[in-house]
Amino acid sequence: MSADDPAQVRLLRDVLNACRRVDAPWEHAETEATVGRELRYSWDGEPGRWFLAGSAEDPDGYAAIFTSDYDNLELAWLLLGILPERRRAGRGRAALASALDACRSLGRPLVGCNGWESEATRAFAAATGFELKSQEILRRLFPRELEPGLLDAFVAEATPYAADYELLRFTGAVPEEMLEPIAVLTESINDAPTDDLEIEDEKFPAERIRAYEQAQTAGGWVLRRLVARHRATGALAGHTVAAVDRERPTVGDQHDTAVARDHRGHRLGLLLKAEMLRWLAAEEPQLETIDTWNAESNGPMVAVNERLGHRVMGRELAFQRRL
Repeated sequence: MSADDPAQVRLLRDVLNACRRVDAPWEHAETEATVGRELRYSWDGEPGRWFLAGSAEDPDGYAAIFTSDYDNLELAWLLLGILPERRRAGRGRAALASALDACRSLGRPLVGCNGWESEATRAFAAATGFELKSQEILRRLFPRELEPGLLDAFVAEATPYAADYELLRFTGAVPEEMLEPIAVLTESINDAPTDDLEIEDEKFPAERIRAYEQAQTAGGWVLRRLVARHRATGALAGHTVAAVDRERPTVGDQHDTAVARDHRGHRLGLLLKAEMLRWLAAEEPQLETIDTWNAESNGPMVAVNERLGHRVMGRELAFQRRL
């Protein structure tokens, strides 16, 4: 599929939204613009290969294949959806078979896929040879519903433990002199649990950080990054990144939050997250929702998010198989 074909973009938008209304009605609806930017840029400039399942004029659903050239070079990750009224007729198996053939041609023998938790999801995965490897939770914060003074209280709670650190704010791309330290810091995300997934640590060279910033900005997101820096040594200790959608300015997304191993135990996670929300409240008062994802087993970050008031919206199951 091509982002330069408006008819295809609209078809994919309609299929995605039809599936979501049944499988995950809490998800934000896609627009022509949001689908187009996903096709062009995706997360960090490595867009997936998207296909309409069945007829291109009257599709049964969609499939997408995501790969990276930075790491995990034998892994492909799939998205698959069939229109609710066309399920249980073999169309999902047919779309999956085509996607797996594409993974073989790409030289990616390790395949993963996600699905919202349901008996149907579990049954389809089992019937097609996929094993459950991990569970993630989507939580959503409603900033306007936060109790007045709550964020100030969290900042005041964390500040004495983090007195040796200062917070730096960056909107959009980080300055050139910060790029390499940010790249190193970003690799701290590899300490987050991956449960039973067969997956290598992700690599974050400086060029990938720039590609991520450029892809997000070109896609219409405004990035804000808050960084904790150790006052005595200048070492970057932790960061959190949030994005606001200019296409849908009431919608925000939480991206990475990580604290470097040598700087844990100073409540930097709580401080960074609470201070980011204060920053967003000042700069983006129109925000209505901020979504965040965590492995269900990531106890420390889940605890912070729950203290901040994030609500569980849905559980997504992650499966893998080898071809």
